[in-house]
Amino acid sequence: MPHPRNKHKEGYDFDALKAINPALLKFVKPNKYGTTSIDFANHQAIKALNQALLKQYYEIYNWDIPAGYLIPPIPGRADYIHHLADLLGLPAKAKCLDIGTGANCIYPLIAVNEYGWEMVGAEIDSQAIKVAKAIIANNLTVKNKIEIRHQTNPDNFFEGIVKPKEYFDACLCNPPFHSSAEEANAIAVRKFNNLNMTKDKNVNPNFQGQSNELWCKGGEERFIRNMIYESKHFAESFGWFTTLVSKKGHLRAIYKALDKVNAIEVQTIEMEQGNKKSRFVAWRF
Repeated sequence: MPHPRNKHKEGYDFDALKAINPALLKFVKPNKYGTTSIDFANHQAIKALNQALLKQYYEIYNWDIPAGYLIPPIPGRADYIHHLADLLGLPAKAKCLDIGTGANCIYPLIAVNEYGWEMVGAEIDSQAIKVAKAIIANNLTVKNKIEIRHQTNPDNFFEGIVKPKEYFDACLCNPPFHSSAEEANAIAVRKFNNLNMTKDKNVNPNFQGQSNELWCKGGEERFIRNMIYESKHFAESFGWFTTLVSKKGHLRAIYKALDKVNAIEVQTIEMEQGNKKSRFVAWRF
């Protein structure tokens, strides 16, 4: 079940969402089951849905990203933030680092509006940084409350981002899932076919996303193991380190890496959105 504080736990109110974002009107129609929905293989439809959700629930009235960048599912992103808040004990104030914030800047936007946290987003893509900064500047509810920092070394997670004596209550991360562009494309095409939607020029079997958002050498498992090894050197800078783990089969290697760096506490928080199950692993020293 979705987190009890997740504003999307009851599903989408498409009538209300269409009213707040008329751009969504042309995408809402009955699906093959007769239920009102959108074509989730159409990235323009998903973007219009996200714009409506951000307006309706998070007071974000100006949100747009260029074609080709990852368009995130907002309910699942919100779940991560709410479960992280539980892990932190719902502090009145918290400072968190989003590793790989992307052009969409979704985690900081939700965290600031839901909990008033101070957020720093780290990103390696200069165009994504420009877009994220524009989103922040054009929305009064988050203006001057989110800082975007450029990670100039794609092999680093914390080095070059965390300032001397700076402290974060937690970090969060949505790692690249795949180990190669070919793997990412093959899985995307399979998802596209499973959706059984009619193709048109707005339907992209790659589901949008830059290469650094979708895949990295060694895939998710290696990415997280490297993050764990580097986190040991920043033990005093964070209360908790956390990251999403999309593939349950990766947990064994992740636990082994955490044991190797002598993490004093490890938690795995399970999450569920509809038929999709996910989780994040949290550790501290």
